[in-house]
Amino acid sequence: MHDDRKAAEDRVARFLAERVRPAVYSERIAMDVSPLHIGDSWGIPWSTTRFSAVGRIPAGWTGRVEAVFDLGFDLTRGPGGQAEALVLDVDGNPLQGLHPYHRSVPVTGPGVRLVVEAAANPPIVASAGRGTHYGSVETAGSEHLYVLRQADLALRDEDAWHLMLDVEVLSSLMHTLPLESARRHQILRGLDGCIDLSFAEARSVTSNLLSSRAHESEHTLVAVGHAHIDSAWLWPIRETIRKCTRTFSNVLALAEEYPELVFACSSAQQYAWIKEHQPAVYERIRQAVKAGNWVPVGGMWVEADANLPGGESLARQLVHGARFFLDEFGVGPDGVWLPDSFGYTAAYPQLARLAGAEWFLTQKLSWNETNRLPHHTFWWEGIDGTRIFTHFPPVDTYNCELTGAELAHAATTYAEKGLGTTSLVPFGFGDGGGGPTREMLEKARRLRDLEGSPKVRLGSPAEFFRAARAEYPDAPVWRGELYLETHRGTYTSQARTKRGNRRSETLLRHAELWAASAAVRLGTPYPYDELDALWKRVLLHQFHDILPGSSIAWVHREAEQAYTGIHSGLHELISISAGDGESLLNAAPVERREVVIVTEPPPVAGQRLSDGRHAAFGRAPALGVGGFLQFNAHPVRATGTFVLDNGLISVHIDPAGLVRSVRDHATGREAIAPGAAGNLLQLHPDDPVKWSAWNLDVTYRRNRRDLDDAVSVELVDDGPLLAAVRVERRTERSVIVQHLRLAAGSRLLEVETDIDWQERDTVLKAAWPLDVLAPEITAEIQYGHVKRPTHENTSWDAARFEAWAHRFVHVGEHGWGVALVTDSTYGYDVSSDGRSTTVRLSLLRAPHSPDPLADQGRHRFRYGLRPAADLGDAIMAGYTFSLPLRTASDRLRGKPLVSVDNPAVIVEAVKLADDRSGAVIVRLYESRGGRARALVSADFAVTTAFEADLLERPLRPMASRGSAVPLSLRPFQIVTLRLER
Repeated sequence: MHDDRKAAEDRVARFLAERVRPAVYSERIAMDVSPLHIGDSWGIPWSTTRFSAVGRIPAGWTGRVEAVFDLGFDLTRGPGGQAEALVLDVDGNPLQGLHPYHRSVPVTGPGVRLVVEAAANPPIVASAGRGTHYGSVETAGSEHLYVLRQADLALRDEDAWHLMLDVEVLSSLMHTLPLESARRHQILRGLDGCIDLSFAEARSVTSNLLSSRAHESEHTLVAVGHAHIDSAWLWPIRETIRKCTRTFSNVLALAEEYPELVFACSSAQQYAWIKEHQPAVYERIRQAVKAGNWVPVGGMWVEADANLPGGESLARQLVHGARFFLDEFGVGPDGVWLPDSFGYTAAYPQLARLAGAEWFLTQKLSWNETNRLPHHTFWWEGIDGTRIFTHFPPVDTYNCELTGAELAHAATTYAEKGLGTTSLVPFGFGDGGGGPTREMLEKARRLRDLEGSPKVRLGSPAEFFRAARAEYPDAPVWRGELYLETHRGTYTSQARTKRGNRRSETLLRHAELWAASAAVRLGTPYPYDELDALWKRVLLHQFHDILPGSSIAWVHREAEQAYTGIHSGLHELISISAGDGESLLNAAPVERREVVIVTEPPPVAGQRLSDGRHAAFGRAPALGVGGFLQFNAHPVRATGTFVLDNGLISVHIDPAGLVRSVRDHATGREAIAPGAAGNLLQLHPDDPVKWSAWNLDVTYRRNRRDLDDAVSVELVDDGPLLAAVRVERRTERSVIVQHLRLAAGSRLLEVETDIDWQERDTVLKAAWPLDVLAPEITAEIQYGHVKRPTHENTSWDAARFEAWAHRFVHVGEHGWGVALVTDSTYGYDVSSDGRSTTVRLSLLRAPHSPDPLADQGRHRFRYGLRPAADLGDAIMAGYTFSLPLRTASDRLRGKPLVSVDNPAVIVEAVKLADDRSGAVIVRLYESRGGRARALVSADFAVTTAFEADLLERPLRPMASRGSAVPLSLRPFQIVTLRLER
């Protein structure tokens, strides 16, 4: 019996492959192609080849005629890394994109004239590291990649084409059904009987099989057309703009043919590109939005990484995306659409809701390597208690092709059976774009109500979320971050890209604060347009394959160049606002009295440093302008064999350059674990099984090399303001120079690192064994912090063997703790031996794919150890470490533009309102995880104060006391104040 069934299945498969599919085009004639010819090779990597295709439709052809192309497609791969093209009419208007599964263009005649703009995108296999030399023009070579195989006019046989789709749907469904089910036998017998019939007769059989209706209780899938287009990945941004044109043209053409299509498209940046480069296509999109075929979703500028951007960056992602959709389409942001980002910060629910979002969608958590999220539909609760209705499609892909196996998988794995009945399915080719195809839409029609299959209904994300929430309002709650149990290496890969982003964020904070201060105080024009353009460049490079470090070399070299321009532009804006001189700008939310390092001699007595710079003592109020002071504090001195002491802490550095002791004089507590060494650099082999730039496999920990020998250790600065020890280490390939500095009046040991990094497939860690016993550590995230375990009690704990933090990690016992602060690194791991806790910062990686030279070369960055730190100390140390005092003129001296009387309430941004009304916007949050009252004071006349949403739209008036606004905040609550002048 089994042999008979298998034979019948084989006959059906051969019937489809050998008779039906080849008959879809009943007649063909070759088009005249020039300057290429059929059989010619074409396409140096990354080049563009234009050719014309001219033909005439024979008079006897009646029915649908298509121009069919084969550019040398690889049918084993999707539309990502391979040949693609845009087909234009003779006037240059885009008609449709071409990719391996979307190769035909409907045409009318009798004469046909088309222009094909073919892109030779090279075949890079990122997961396996193949073809990575193509990732840079300099190493890609000059050989042609493709051969033009076909450019025909073809007459479609409607019976053959529809029969092909009937058989594909039924056969695919059949293979998902139990072997002995009656429905499976019915389908097999019917399809096997078609083999000896004409196509028209066979269609009557398949139509009968397709007419059987699904059971009333069958799972329903809301199918949403989609084309995930990475804004850069295995191709540069330049190519993404063209991918958008190809894909969007495809979708617009399909919508005319299939009016039921609903296409969800995120990323306002991609719309902005099309508006600039393809205005005719953009106008068609506007019309499709009005018609309901096209839905702007996500409300973000790009589908950003959801861990590494700072809090204000994530806010601006939502602000700029939402504003664009509102201004261009009149569509508000109803949800966040992030199917492919590599984990999701616990700050997201609050940010999303403050931007107007009602729902959140992701798919990437299906990639978890250890644990499966227990829900598909749930309420996600952030650190402040805000909840957002969230869906994780059980189809486990955002590139669904509506096959029987995919739909059966979605229905089978759906976690909310018996409680919910509906899930969402994003369908269409993605990653490299492409989107839905005619075949997918035809299958959707057949699968709408088919026995044995889940029901498929085309719809929008908003329709799905309304229905899902209505039927399951008391869905379970998941609290805290959505940690992705893979791609842990993205916290560290491409360190220069990450430093460029962090530096951009700090300079943007400076630029907005001082530009607002100058506008209010001096009447200086506020640089609205300049800041808008710079913010959008920063937001673009936070895309989830740029900032995480998982793109080709071309992308990251362009990112470095972009950051150089961004930083230059922001420095110029700051200079225009604050001038140059001998005052000190403090963009941090805490008053500061500290040693300042400057390039020019200060106006007061200072210390000349060994590198030619100068140390001086300065003071500045929070968010304000101060100046240099005469130094009269306890000096820092070096005694004995590298013992640095400033009266607050003493630091012992041994002859190998390792930190053997960091003692807090006030309590007598030692920060370094007994017998251990701090700042121990460690190398691990780091060659994950796949996804080199993305993954950090747990097996990396099996082998370790401690860099505990130094080439030289020398005291280079010896107070009174700053003492520093220079340590040089070498491997066979790399040179590491570190300056360990202690300043007068500071409890922070700073480590400035300068590396010529030439390792391959290696991760560099800096280990700090701390004499603190802690079952959990506190790590900064956007607008707050989370606690993570130091143990591996559960599989969920063990899976977090690498995590991320922004500016600090705090390890504390009752009454005493230690903070590690960084200026640009994110990854870390933590462990406990029952007596002490070791935190290891992940400093650098050297993955081989998709950029074979990732992280090679020069790196400079800083991190520091702050003993005797409670949580508040750690938070402020993170801010001050990342926001050094900078010199300016005295034009902005005086009271800060905005001040807050509670140190737990932190101002994150001060700017003028984007509507150019002159109102001052202040965004702040409760930072310590408790209730807080605060008085926000403005140094200008406030006529009216409002609490606003992220888009700066007033939500409710606030009571004020003159120019001061009292606030009462919940733990980690974010508040945006709009202060009208």
